[in-house]
Amino acid sequence: MTEEAAVFCRPEGDLRVDDVTPEDTLVAQGAPVARLREHPDIALVAPMAGRVARVVLRPGRRLAEIVLFREAGGDRHRHDVGGSAATEAGVRRLMQSAGLWPRLQRRPFGRLPPSDERPAAIVAMAADTRPMAPDPRMALRGREEDLARGLSALAGLTDGPVLLCQQAGPSLVENGLADGRVMIVTTGPRHPQGLAGLRIHDLCPAGIDAPVWEVHAEDAADLGALLVTGLLPETRLVSVAGAAMNETLLLRCQPGADMRGLSHGHVRPGPHVLMAGSPLDGREARWLGPRERQVTVNPQARAASRHWFQSALTRSSTQVPVIPTAALEQSVGGAFPAAAMIRALASGDDETAMKLGVLSLLEDDLALTDYVIGGAPRLSTLLRRMLDRIETEYAA
Repeated sequence: MTEEAAVFCRPEGDLRVDDVTPEDTLVAQGAPVARLREHPDIALVAPMAGRVARVVLRPGRRLAEIVLFREAGGDRHRHDVGGSAATEAGVRRLMQSAGLWPRLQRRPFGRLPPSDERPAAIVAMAADTRPMAPDPRMALRGREEDLARGLSALAGLTDGPVLLCQQAGPSLVENGLADGRVMIVTTGPRHPQGLAGLRIHDLCPAGIDAPVWEVHAEDAADLGALLVTGLLPETRLVSVAGAAMNETLLLRCQPGADMRGLSHGHVRPGPHVLMAGSPLDGREARWLGPRERQVTVNPQARAASRHWFQSALTRSSTQVPVIPTAALEQSVGGAFPAAAMIRALASGDDETAMKLGVLSLLEDDLALTDYVIGGAPRLSTLLRRMLDRIETEYAA
């Protein structure tokens, strides 16, 4: 448990909050510290017992961060779970009040699901093939009953299937849960075969009128434990690795943990950069996000000095064409024609991209493709622009 942790929103995000806990208030782990303005039933909860040290809101009451200092021996907030597992409304209400709702990710567009939405399917990821990612099987060891209970509860939130994606090996849960609606799907061992977007595209493509929810299997197990105890589990399995580390760490910490605290004492001398995520899709950050389970620590790269004339020539040069190769197709796991998708993204052809499956994808699904082609602008940037445009023009 790091000495500091935070409930936060990325700069590009838009979480407007009310009922924010004042600074210098002592809060219990799992207790609400803010509620979403448009969906007041959805709470953001304290990741650990501590004291609210700083509240930063942007204009319009947009959340920037709520920072907590740890208080040793603090309390844990107990949620009312009486009859919650028996009904859809009870599970939905419990997830929203206990802070599990922000751990869901909706496709298309990668937003937080509306509080009353009923998805076409739910995909629980018990596989992660990104470089240096922690093995979800290790995170779920000894928690099989919690996982089964959580998946069964999630099945009540959708009319479609709940798909548990895991790598080859013994099944994490028994077949036939929730009257057979919880199904086990085996993924390949190589990256990007363990990415949620590619699995969703293969198994249950997301559409504007057919949203699909993604959740980590460990969060599904947390739901299963919450339904029995009323207590939100405190920690998750996280890897801390990278070229600037003396050794790779595999540890359990709270959501929103201070990444400086996680890596302290294990970083090689010299300036370094902390990234939340893998070396392929990580972003510079201070806090570990609600769905993130990787910290990458790399040496800080020195900016190469370039003559202004060379920079001008580079900026004015024509874009290098993308040549279909085996490496390019493998970077998307063969899920769709990579070259055709790249052309659609580069040209802004929304209709063609939607036919190819762009609504199932998010930025991290194209991180390996960006690495393979090394182009500019990055495909992940083009993808986000296209998704925002489609959301405005087609889903409004």
